[in-house]
Amino acid sequence: MSEKKLTIEDIYQARPRPFIVRLIIFLIVLALMLWSRSGIDFKGISQGANIAKGTLYGLTHPAWNLFLDRSDTGILYLMFQTVAIAILGTLFGGILAIPVSFLASTNIVPRPITIFFRILILLIRTIPALVWALMWIRVTGPGAFCGVVTQSICSIGMISKMYITAIEDLDTGILDALDAAGCSTFEKIRCGILPQLSASFISTVIYRFDINLKDATTLGLIGAGGIGSALIIAISAMRWTQVGAYLFALILVVIFIEWCSTRIRIRLAHGRQS
Repeated sequence: MSEKKLTIEDIYQARPRPFIVRLIIFLIVLALMLWSRSGIDFKGISQGANIAKGTLYGLTHPAWNLFLDRSDTGILYLMFQTVAIAILGTLFGGILAIPVSFLASTNIVPRPITIFFRILILLIRTIPALVWALMWIRVTGPGAFCGVVTQSICSIGMISKMYITAIEDLDTGILDALDAAGCSTFEKIRCGILPQLSASFISTVIYRFDINLKDATTLGLIGAGGIGSALIIAISAMRWTQVGAYLFALILVVIFIEWCSTRIRIRLAHGRQS
């Protein structure tokens, strides 16, 4: 008995019609929005609008004299400190993440050890950077050192996670060939492991540096050094021209470093593919 051929119209009529499901999802989302609205205070919108208006005015009328100020309150010094915090935090975090990531890789060490270090990495990544800064500022005191320590710890969590992925994707056939050729452990690391991991490691560190540069400004808002400290003081005093100058300098630096890091990552990716 031959089966009846389905026409396009038959298939269209037999299509699933999840109207009820979509309606339920819409009602759930709407209920969540109404419920969350009860916990939001809308009284501060007018004050926030004034701050936004003042910030826009400051961006269009920045205090250019701050760019020529060479003291420790000038933009050049504050931006240098912010970039230095990001660089040191990224370098320390990237270096410390190497042994941690190897010890957390399932193709390198036994599974019980990897579980311990993966839990450690998860704990580091779970706690936000601001919380780390608030804890360390009690130990180190306010200043740039607190920012460096905080960014180093936060960098370990993210960089280790990405390092592990690269390590577990290693081509073990190359290591077996070098082992068969009688190469020493150092030669296997230099000729078999580093060429496979160097491009990925460098790209990860550069990407983390982009994040740390922005986070360094945020950490400065709570006293961890950098231009963020001066920015929050200017906002509190409603010195909008100074706020505009700080933001203008920060935007220029971030755009420049973003352009440089993108070029480097593209170069590394092309070199890895060739």
